[in-house]
Amino acid sequence: MTSDDSVGRQQGVLADWNDDRGFGFISPASGGPRVFVHVSAFPRSRRPVTGCEVSYAELRDERNRARASDVKYLGAVSSRHAGASGLPLALLASTLFFAILVGLLVLDELPLTLLAAYGLFSAVAFLVYGADKAAAEQGRWRTSESTLHTIALMGGWPGALVARRVFRHKTTKQPFRTIFWLTVIANCVALAWFVHDAPLALP
Repeated sequence: MTSDDSVGRQQGVLADWNDDRGFGFISPASGGPRVFVHVSAFPRSRRPVTGCEVSYAELRDERNRARASDVKYLGAVSSRHAGASGLPLALLASTLFFAILVGLLVLDELPLTLLAAYGLFSAVAFLVYGADKAAAEQGRWRTSESTLHTIALMGGWPGALVARRVFRHKTTKQPFRTIFWLTVIANCVALAWFVHDAPLALP
């Protein structure tokens, strides 16, 4: 339990933030050790990003460790961080990919079942990423990274691409990012092979 013994509001910068796990550290403007902060201390209207300026009430837990409470944002997020989500680009990439699939379907180069499979796996990926993000913030059971990669590899990567930006989940962690893009490349190569060289067409 955190005590109610506040030592007054202070200002600082969110110097380190782990969005996957929902916590980080504030560097006080007055100097001194960094202060731990959990996502629950922030307003729900905006997700925290590294580099944002904040004010906060510093509390002490039962071990006399400092932690931030009642965090408020000061000013606007810098344009570098405000545009860092990449959501418009993710939406554009996913939309273009499905447009290509529809075009191949019209040209009778792609069976309807395969288009439906991409749509289904993308929807599953979006839901699973959202559930995993919520689980990370609440300390519940997590979906394994291998499962997330398998869904992407099976054709759910367009949904995963959008979900990573919508939920701000798994966007910076390595080697997850590298493996994710490898699954995208592998899936696209397999699709290209199917369209060009597959000996049998699906119904």
